[in-house]
Amino acid sequence: MRKSKEMACLFTAISSNILTRIMSLQSAKEAWDYLKTEYEEDERIRGMQVMNLVREFKMQRMKESETIKEYSDRFLNLANRIRLLGSTSNDPGIVEKILVTVPEKFEATITALENTKDLSKITLAVLLSAFQAQEQ
Repeated sequence: MRKSKEMACLFTAISSNILTRIMSLQSAKEAWDYLKTEYEEDERIRGMQVMNLVREFKMQRMKESETIKEYSDRFLNLANRIRLLGSTSNDPGIVEKILVTVPEKFEATITALENTKDLSKITLAVLLSAFQAQEQ
């Protein structure tokens, strides 16, 4: 009974493409081991992916035509992909990167934040809301 429940859980959690590959396996352990070996990435490949994403992260610049919401979504998506691969990325680094890469139209907001808050301790949410307020 327990084996059936385990297999049912696996079958409901995977797509139909993968289901056809593990249907013939007898136990949940066999299915899990098969999925683990097939989808577990090599450390070298993971390291290369992290390097590519970090390079892309460092090259990010906000376009003049882009809104702060679009830029932050693109930027944070990249940061989250780096985190998912096991590399650490902290909010102060992200805040600093955004402060450096936004266009000159945000200089007044940055100056106001410098005068009222400690930029080394400002949160990402506060920074983005200040930029969005200026855009409005």
